[in-house]
Amino acid sequence: MRIAASCLAFAVLTGAAAAWYLYRHLDGNIRTDTATTRELNRVQSQRPAPATASATGSGTAENVLLIGTDNRGDGNGKYGKDTGTQRSDTVILLHLSADRSSATGVSIPRDLMVDIPACHRAGGGTSRAQFAQFNWAFEFGGAACTIRTVEDLTGIRVDHHLIVDFTGFKKMVDAVDGVEVCVPRAVHDQDAHLDLAAGRQVLHGEQALGYVRARHGIGDGSDTQRMDRQQEFLASLVRKVTSSGVLLNPVKLYPLLDAATSSLTADPGLDTLGELYDFARSLQSTPSDQVRFLTVPREPYVHDHNRDELTQPEADELFTTLRQDGDVAIATKSGTPSTASASPSATYRGTTADEDSLSRCG
Repeated sequence: MRIAASCLAFAVLTGAAAAWYLYRHLDGNIRTDTATTRELNRVQSQRPAPATASATGSGTAENVLLIGTDNRGDGNGKYGKDTGTQRSDTVILLHLSADRSSATGVSIPRDLMVDIPACHRAGGGTSRAQFAQFNWAFEFGGAACTIRTVEDLTGIRVDHHLIVDFTGFKKMVDAVDGVEVCVPRAVHDQDAHLDLAAGRQVLHGEQALGYVRARHGIGDGSDTQRMDRQQEFLASLVRKVTSSGVLLNPVKLYPLLDAATSSLTADPGLDTLGELYDFARSLQSTPSDQVRFLTVPREPYVHDHNRDELTQPEADELFTTLRQDGDVAIATKSGTPSTASASPSATYRGTTADEDSLSRCG
């Protein structure tokens, strides 16, 4: 009995030590973006007011800015020349309702013409306020400049931000054994390092990255179609993670967490494993058909059709709905409306996490 008890105690202590080591490893993967926090604190009076707690006591709405960067350094040179600067390749404003009954991700086109405020540069100095492409904001002043541009554009306070790089995206896709997509036509795009046959297929890291980044060698070459593919891919990834037992299987979950945390740069409010876990747990009750993705209403810029401008009044209606934590109606490609409101003010084209785009694949 004493021997058995000693063995059991040893096993428990060893397991606890291993669990603690793994936790510390994952927690240490996450990089903290303190520079952005300092810069935003400096211009606090110029920012929109934070959301207030719901009158029903169900919580507080939150807005998280997801930034995918096109860093060409750190082994990413094959995606383009490393000029020592980087721009935001993908930006999604994720709105979480106060009661967590819905989550709405709004893609902001990188070619959207916007007013960019004067921003402090990382290397010193200040950029001038100017009307320019949205993705230049990240090059001018990093995440802080991007956040301020989004807040000025939408009137929505950004509570947190997460930055993901190329390598991290590939690792996360590989950690879930790839994501299945529908490719309407064969794709041969040397610039995006993409060579795909038409039809349903599972994409892994390198191919997945090329698929969501490709623009000129797939579809009509527009940034709008590229964002549509990104939204459908994210919806498929959400379905893969939530429906294949990944979250309940430590063997599958740990590689995903390791890939995700090692690719993240976060603000001090989301820079620990515990904070990210609490954030993810708050979304457990969100129905998949209420996890929505859409692109901000846009149209060709009147002075340059290779650029975008907001479509009004639809864009302002969307921003007002999100500021007021209202319901956003999505018209999916399958024709199924997705909204918790019986009479939404406007309906936007997009997709939801439960929409199976593969069912439309020939």
